[in-house]
Amino acid sequence: MQNRKILCVDTDRNILDLLTFNLEASGYEVETTTVGKDALKTDASLVLLDPHLSDLGGFDLLGAVRSTPVIILTENDNEDAIVDAFDMGVVDYIVKPFSVRELLARVKAVFRRIDDYPAEELIVVGPLTIDSENYEAFRNNEKLPLTLKEYELLKLLAESPGRVLTRDYLLDRIWGYEFYGETRTVDVHIRHIRMKLGSDASMIETVRGVGYRLTAIA
Repeated sequence: MQNRKILCVDTDRNILDLLTFNLEASGYEVETTTVGKDALKTDASLVLLDPHLSDLGGFDLLGAVRSTPVIILTENDNEDAIVDAFDMGVVDYIVKPFSVRELLARVKAVFRRIDDYPAEELIVVGPLTIDSENYEAFRNNEKLPLTLKEYELLKLLAESPGRVLTRDYLLDRIWGYEFYGETRTVDVHIRHIRMKLGSDASMIETVRGVGYRLTAIA
């Protein structure tokens, strides 16, 4: 495993001590702070962030550290908050109190994604990873057996998570004008993608009478 630095940002010193002990025991270099703005100048490869910070709102902070992967650590288990966080680009969301074993597994999974795929070619939405360079999609690091059109459709949805894309728009972008009006084509391909997503099929939501959107949570 490459040496990786992880920045842990939390106002709870007990949490920081817990993270430091377990992450260092797993071979990571750890930096801790209670000051959110410290994340703006870190050279860490990953940030573990509690969004409830006194000096700077954690979600405001996300917009300034887009170049560094962020895992949210919070007591807030509200579904809307979780979806909003993923829409803002976090790579994972862990609710306190958390299992240390699970946290370490998720950290390892994030680094595995970074190592396996070029960052500039990577689209990550929840458990999904889209490899734009090789025209492949993965669910929890397992390759999805998608056809080319299914891949293109899933990628288009993943490029705008949380946004509703109309059937006509999807037809135009994926199939071209000759298929305009044949919205059943989109529905059939969405159904096939959902089957291949298994337990995460509900990540693709149907907006009745309009189209589809991809959310980070099944």
